[in-house]
Amino acid sequence: MRTLRAIPPFLLWLALPAVASVHTPPPVQPATSFAAVEVHDDEKVAIAAEPYNTREKEAIFRVDYLSHGVMPVRLIVTNNGNRPISLRDARILFLTAAGDKIQAAEPEDVERLMTRKEREGSKIPMPGPIPDIKLKPKASNKEIEQDFDTFEYQALVVEPHTTHAGFLFYDVSELDHPLKGAKLHLRELRDADGNELFYFEIPFDKYLKSKSSQMN
Repeated sequence: MRTLRAIPPFLLWLALPAVASVHTPPPVQPATSFAAVEVHDDEKVAIAAEPYNTREKEAIFRVDYLSHGVMPVRLIVTNNGNRPISLRDARILFLTAAGDKIQAAEPEDVERLMTRKEREGSKIPMPGPIPDIKLKPKASNKEIEQDFDTFEYQALVVEPHTTHAGFLFYDVSELDHPLKGAKLHLRELRDADGNELFYFEIPFDKYLKSKSSQMN
């Protein structure tokens, strides 16, 4: 509070828009703009997956998910056809290199994982007297809920000639190199007549080879 009071009011007012804009989704671009993309020409649908696996990219969120073993993955769906497609029944799984399937996490799943990680960390034996260590405050349920409300993929229908994007969050805490050899697997997408589209399987290796993966 002392710091805020020391700032002249007009400077504080100028700073507010910048602060408010920190936790905002990136601009929506066509799926074909991304390295890890699969295009179905016959169905006129393209889907991309963009992992947010670096500290710089993760800065848009309120919570440090990576340090707790949670991988945010941005899903981008472009419908270039003349009829809508539905993701209402879609299953979107993180398929590991070993073939294990990981479902997208809910806010309560992330909270449980963070609580477990902090509890396990507190069990590390320390010789001698315990030093006065200042730990980063634990993420609150409110912060996780706010991130999911702001960023989670929510479009159940993708209208003709439009693109929708949003994030899914996956628990990869048991994986040493979660993206290597892994894929984002999507099935049970349907066209306007209820017919199932051919499944999508997007290799993250495409992303790892791209320049965007070099951000740190």
